[in-house]
Amino acid sequence: MIMDILNYKKHPKWLSIVTSSIVAILTTIGIVAALPTKTEVNYNYTLGRPWTHGKLIAEFDFDVFKLPEVVEKQKHNELKNYRPYYLLDTLVGKKALADFERAVANDTASILAKYSDIIERRLHFLYEKGIMEDADYDKIILDSTSAIRVVKDKFESSEDVASILTVKVAYNRLFDDEELREHIDQLSTSHLLYYVRANLKDDVNRNSIAKAELVKAVDTSIGEIKKDQLIIDQGEIVDSVNAAEIETLKEELAKRKSNDVKNRQYRNTGQLIFVGVFILLFTCYLQIYRRKFFVKPLNIIMLYVLIAAFPIAISLMVRYTTINIYIVPLALVPIITQVFFDARTAFNTLATSVLISAIAANYQYDFIIVEMAGGMAAVYALSDMSKRSQLVNATLMATICSTLVYYGISLITSKTFTPQERGMYAYLIISGVLLFLAYPIMYIIEKVFSFTSNITFFELSDTNQVLLRQLSEKAPGTFAHSTTVGNLAAEVARKIKANALLVRTGALYHDIGKMENAVFFSENQAGANPHDKLSEKGREKESARIIVSHVTEGLKLAERYGLPDVITDFIRTHHGRGMAKFFYIQYKNKHPEEDIDPTPFQYPGPNPETREQAILMMADAVEAATKSLKVYSDETISKKVNELIDAQVNAGCFEECPITFRDIAIAKQVLADKLKSIYHTRIIYPKLNEEENVEKNED
Repeated sequence: MIMDILNYKKHPKWLSIVTSSIVAILTTIGIVAALPTKTEVNYNYTLGRPWTHGKLIAEFDFDVFKLPEVVEKQKHNELKNYRPYYLLDTLVGKKALADFERAVANDTASILAKYSDIIERRLHFLYEKGIMEDADYDKIILDSTSAIRVVKDKFESSEDVASILTVKVAYNRLFDDEELREHIDQLSTSHLLYYVRANLKDDVNRNSIAKAELVKAVDTSIGEIKKDQLIIDQGEIVDSVNAAEIETLKEELAKRKSNDVKNRQYRNTGQLIFVGVFILLFTCYLQIYRRKFFVKPLNIIMLYVLIAAFPIAISLMVRYTTINIYIVPLALVPIITQVFFDARTAFNTLATSVLISAIAANYQYDFIIVEMAGGMAAVYALSDMSKRSQLVNATLMATICSTLVYYGISLITSKTFTPQERGMYAYLIISGVLLFLAYPIMYIIEKVFSFTSNITFFELSDTNQVLLRQLSEKAPGTFAHSTTVGNLAAEVARKIKANALLVRTGALYHDIGKMENAVFFSENQAGANPHDKLSEKGREKESARIIVSHVTEGLKLAERYGLPDVITDFIRTHHGRGMAKFFYIQYKNKHPEEDIDPTPFQYPGPNPETREQAILMMADAVEAATKSLKVYSDETISKKVNELIDAQVNAGCFEECPITFRDIAIAKQVLADKLKSIYHTRIIYPKLNEEENVEKNED
């Protein structure tokens, strides 16, 4: 499993440094490999705005072609005026007339037989003119077609759409004859509509070929530019002709450079240097300001994956799609980084990712500024991810800031309050909505990289969680103790700028192992002490084994219920490598001459490795010990707190974690103050003298 291979506790520090170096190199290579292979020429401009670059002079002769959108518009106009071909099928009319004659012959007494000559003449006239299906007629009306071309026996004629007969219209035209009109009621019951059929059919093949030739005939060329000819000068307004010349030059330059092996080598080398420098600078930041991240290789892997993901995504979009790159939610980079690390690292990760993405974006100045603005707004709006509303705030801030900055750039360049390129604002809004992907992405990161977010801590600290509910039922005293310890530890963490939510969550779970033998722990006892019922011989060792085992039992429960490693570490370290002193001293007093092995009385450890774990060790010890005080006063509580924490310091319990003497001094003061408020002396209310009470009753 990758988690076991990269577990920082199982490998020496040098392996973490090697791992981080390999990850940095692979990140650089991966990004460069994904970058667009087509050489782009950096001529950024906007139609209708001044040309901001210097004089643009042609380096060679080339033909100028119209802009693709102009060509497409011309093709659309040609097709809009296109007159479609329809075949007049004479067999349809002949078959309909034959069917009519057969019906008349079979029923000579019918109304149809009486007026058969007139009806046949009318039908023949209608079929000669042509009859179209109603659906086909509706289609050509929808396409705004003014006329069609009717092909009959290889001869072509033009017909106005207004004069075309549909099946319904043709049926009504049958009764244009006065004699038939007089008997319309009788004729309408004789199924005369059956003999009116569509004989104008869409000539699909001919229309397809004709449209293709029409589109092909559209002239895409504007003219020719000669070598050393001035295309546009600085400050001139870019019109459609200039734009066509610039785009054609860009395409020609890109084609020549891409086909040139030396130019490809230059491009690849330049991209490697560009990306490598930014990755190196980010690595230097980590080495100088966040060296602690290198202790755990998964920290490094996650950060570099975040940096690489978006430049690679944008590169693939540029290479294989026409989707606007502004739709990519780059603000996800600082949001996720800040949730799992800190704001300073989030900003550096954002800057690195955006600047590298600028290569795929063809070094667009607007892109860099807009994405940096949105990402910075997300960093400032998101202090932590403890509430869903904070992600909504971050999303709104990022979207608003990026949109305003883009609009500001438009005002600077176009000098008008009319929004330019309105479609861009839609892309920016969609990008903001996509920031809500932070939630599922955070969940994936927690599972893949063994990280835990504040949202997970909030979920774990819910007392309805299975383990906490079991703890409150099986060991209510321990549950109350854990809750109090969590509140004490969280207050200390807030004072020394540690993670209060983490230490509070760890405190709730640190004693879950006591559920196995709950009554053997004093806080769960309500009378008889089960330790007294143990065999006299070796009682102290057996009692110590039961007490010490709550750590290993807690670790088993944590693994069974899938608690994160960062919470499990609190179970492992809250006693460090300390001893069950009560039973050790008892045993030593009973065997004064024996050379005692302390191992049976010792906790497995290790000692605390983080400030939060050290805080929990202190809070756990003082909360339990102060319960045994006979007198609660400011002096006794302060003295007990100082004695216990000083003993832990002298025993070397905090030598393996980055807690300072100042932090410890603050912790002592906070713990003492909180315990004083818990065990404060209550006011003794005065009693009413009996004599006064009697007098009042007599009155």
